[in-house]
Amino acid sequence: MRLKPVTMLIPAVLFVAAALPLSAQSAYSAKRGAWPVAVGAGYSSINMDWGQDVHGNPRIVNGVTVWFDWKKLPFLPHGFGLEAEGEHVNWNQPAALPQLRIDAVMGGPTYTYTVRDFRRLRFYGKGMIGFGGIDFPPFGNYSHDTRTIWTPGFGAEYRAWNSFWVRADYEYQYWPNLFGGGRTLNPHGLTIGMVYDFSSMHRRY
Repeated sequence: MRLKPVTMLIPAVLFVAAALPLSAQSAYSAKRGAWPVAVGAGYSSINMDWGQDVHGNPRIVNGVTVWFDWKKLPFLPHGFGLEAEGEHVNWNQPAALPQLRIDAVMGGPTYTYTVRDFRRLRFYGKGMIGFGGIDFPPFGNYSHDTRTIWTPGFGAEYRAWNSFWVRADYEYQYWPNLFGGGRTLNPHGLTIGMVYDFSSMHRRY
């Protein structure tokens, strides 16, 4: 007989548990079906931290960067996520450094802040670690090296249309102990690109 109140209570609890998401969803029905991921690509302009040209300008090499962002991490406050990034920098090398090239794959945590009164604009910071390869003019037989690299960065995104966001992304890389002399190379620069944010599908702004 003691089990009867318990058996009556279980359906009631299940009913309340089912009703809570429905009531919450009435306020956020526009987000139904959205995925917490974003993908994108951009054009990169990188100061290679390799001296200056004859005019005193930094040596810039261009390339492409691709992003994959996971916008929401479980058990952490809103705004925390993860980013994976691939980078290929191999265009328009200076005449004095025709072999200069970087390929890198990195990943790490991000934090995004959305401007409350202007939700089309958001800012983010990130810290990544990854693996990179660099080609350069030969020192004897030494013209290629690989390293574990660290990359802090930050940027901003502006919602241009629907789920498409324009991104401006700045990174500063650390390539330690290169060229046999313990030198740290710090390529850094800006990437401008476009991101498609699945988590903003069907939202109303």
